[in-house]
Amino acid sequence: MSQSVGAGSMPMTLEEVVEYVHGRLVEAGPGREPDRRSVRMRVVTDSRQAGADGLFVAIKGEHVDGHDYVPGLGARGCRAALVDHLVPGADLPQILVDDTVAALGLLARANMDLRREAPGPFTVIGITGSVGKTTTKDLLASLLALLGPVVAPVGSFNNEIGLPLTALEVGPDTRYLVAEMGASHVGEIAGLTRMVPPDMALVLKVGVAHLGEFGSVERIAQAKSEIVQGLVPGGTAVLNADDPRVAAMANLASGPVLRFGMTTEDGGQDRDLDGSARYLDSDSLDRPAFELCLRGQQPVRLRLGIPGRHNVMNALAAATVAHTLGLNAERIADELGRQRQISPHRMALSSVRLPDASFTLIDDSFNANPDSVRAGLDALSAWKGSDGPVYRIAVLGVMLELGDRGEQLHQEIGAYCRRRGIDALVAVGCRDQQMDSLVQALVRGAGGPSDPGEDQPGSMRVLFAQDADQADRMVRRLCARHSDRQSLVLLKGSHMSGLSDLADRWQG
Repeated sequence: MSQSVGAGSMPMTLEEVVEYVHGRLVEAGPGREPDRRSVRMRVVTDSRQAGADGLFVAIKGEHVDGHDYVPGLGARGCRAALVDHLVPGADLPQILVDDTVAALGLLARANMDLRREAPGPFTVIGITGSVGKTTTKDLLASLLALLGPVVAPVGSFNNEIGLPLTALEVGPDTRYLVAEMGASHVGEIAGLTRMVPPDMALVLKVGVAHLGEFGSVERIAQAKSEIVQGLVPGGTAVLNADDPRVAAMANLASGPVLRFGMTTEDGGQDRDLDGSARYLDSDSLDRPAFELCLRGQQPVRLRLGIPGRHNVMNALAAATVAHTLGLNAERIADELGRQRQISPHRMALSSVRLPDASFTLIDDSFNANPDSVRAGLDALSAWKGSDGPVYRIAVLGVMLELGDRGEQLHQEIGAYCRRRGIDALVAVGCRDQQMDSLVQALVRGAGGPSDPGEDQPGSMRVLFAQDADQADRMVRRLCARHSDRQSLVLLKGSHMSGLSDLADRWQG
């Protein structure tokens, strides 16, 4: 992944920070001269990252209170701490506010305003959708880096803390900010766009992620549409024409609308699309190839460097934006083909060699919802390998925030495993009774747990693991038992499942 990162905010003084966040400055002690330098500050919420010219934002979390780490930061060169109560023993100035998270958002908005007032062009691209945000962000950042300095989050910084931290990396030379905007309730993206108003709003898909929080798919669509309504005046909406709920957001746009999508199966162009893909196929490693068609350009053939047919739409979305901002189709195709690595735990392909087992790993364990799990299972099913038959193992954890439909959706995924010809399903619990009921629904949907003993030819083996450690042992046994075939393992589940830690263990 090729993307630039900022070296700190636009230049500002402590007095200006106090003004932006509506706070009160309290100096570290008598006899100390106030620091009136105007510098690019690194704004952090992790005290371990607080160093020279840093501004530490103390946030009280569920398990950790950042205020406990304020003393001693001054000795490390940190300029000030943003706090909601004064911390005794602090050796640096404190900026007192009512709410440090809200103040972080105000500071991010001020940084955006400062950059827009500074010389040189600056463009913010906001991305939302139920699936694909981070992969699309990674691909788009790599494309835009060919045109100028880019700031984009590492990983999935897309909420009321992660987004402003990313926006505060924007400095005087930044040309593009690629910003993820996620939501778990209506009104959240609207708040994010007030912090970081986008010039371009890219909407990927309306799915069922966070269904339990929203209550209905219609409410999810309403929440995602807030990014279009939050565009700067005359801003551009970039919409997935293949998703009716996304396509309908064109009615909310006050400026230009760009559309991207797949063509008909025979490659014909039956819609007026600004970006489209046709003649899709995949190689033995499930890396998709297609013909990229961009308005005003000759079609070009490309093969993605990352696996998964579902990533065609993510690449197409990134290509449509990048073309609009000045890249031609050939440079886009070349760069997309070069991308082998995106944010951690997202369709990352690697070889794992353990003392008692060897297999190819598809690590997509960052998070999970029904749409992304199906996409992962499609990739697992389509992978052909290069050295004979393949034994396919799906290691799946719980999907969270699905509300009353949670058990039903888990059962449907279990049935989908069987339909996709998966050889073994390892359903992973997390020693939580409520979560395990969802994993048991996954097992039921797959046909129930398998009988002990040898595998039955032509049938999917279904195993229940109480946690990631037991899943580890089960996968090793399955691979050893089927050593006459190439073993391919998909890891997919919510963070609570612990599967990303298992991926790190296998690859460490």
